[in-house]
Amino acid sequence: MLGRGGVSDGYEVGSKRQRMMESNPYFAVSSSAGGFQPYGYGGVYQPPPFPVVRLRGLPFNCTDIDIFKFFAGLDIVDVLLVNKNGRFSGEAFVVFAGSVQVDFALRRDRQNMGRRYVEVFRCKRQDYYNAVAAEVNYEGIYDNDYQGSPPPSRAKRFSDKDQMEYTEILKMRGLPFSVTKSDIAEFFAEFKLIEERIHIACRPDGKATGEAYVEFASAEEAKKAMSKDKMTIGSRYVELFPSTPGEARRAESRSRQ
Repeated sequence: MLGRGGVSDGYEVGSKRQRMMESNPYFAVSSSAGGFQPYGYGGVYQPPPFPVVRLRGLPFNCTDIDIFKFFAGLDIVDVLLVNKNGRFSGEAFVVFAGSVQVDFALRRDRQNMGRRYVEVFRCKRQDYYNAVAAEVNYEGIYDNDYQGSPPPSRAKRFSDKDQMEYTEILKMRGLPFSVTKSDIAEFFAEFKLIEERIHIACRPDGKATGEAYVEFASAEEAKKAMSKDKMTIGSRYVELFPSTPGEARRAESRSRQ
């Protein structure tokens, strides 16, 4: 997890994400003798290309959901928004369920997102891995320096959250799209979470949005749980925000539509 432990925590998260990539069929090519293995000319083994594309020219207020909409109808496994020095760079990596999905994604090259046209082009698996490592290292370096002099923008964000009015509800953002209620319950294991009041937000087609709403025993307990802000579930760091019962009900209603 990305805690106060410094750069070593960043490496721990990186290794977790690496293990996830190696164990997930979308992130690694099996070399087992029993599985299907494509061969090229001369019987030389040719692993299928890693199903990832790179996006450039995205609006600076772009979110994961905007990318899902941009690639509507395609099966997305992971979205990584690229940040540089803590700011969104206008670039992203999108991993799909297979090579055919990538071919369809490339047809969206130069299409608009809002008022900006977006470039969609092929890239290598290592490019994606490097972007993941850069994200983890930036968070780890920040946490190592936190008690000295944190970057103003980040410090301000923590301050703003601390000054907000709390209810018993927190909003989670940046969750893995495969997250379960059990994963969330384990994430908040040391706090008084009402497990039957965990709501994972979904789009109308039933796919997860990467957001969730959770209810605690009290507003005070919810505020304590904010200590988990920017820690990880699986391979992704999760942002937490104070929310309200009304906002949670609206999200739940949208998921049922």
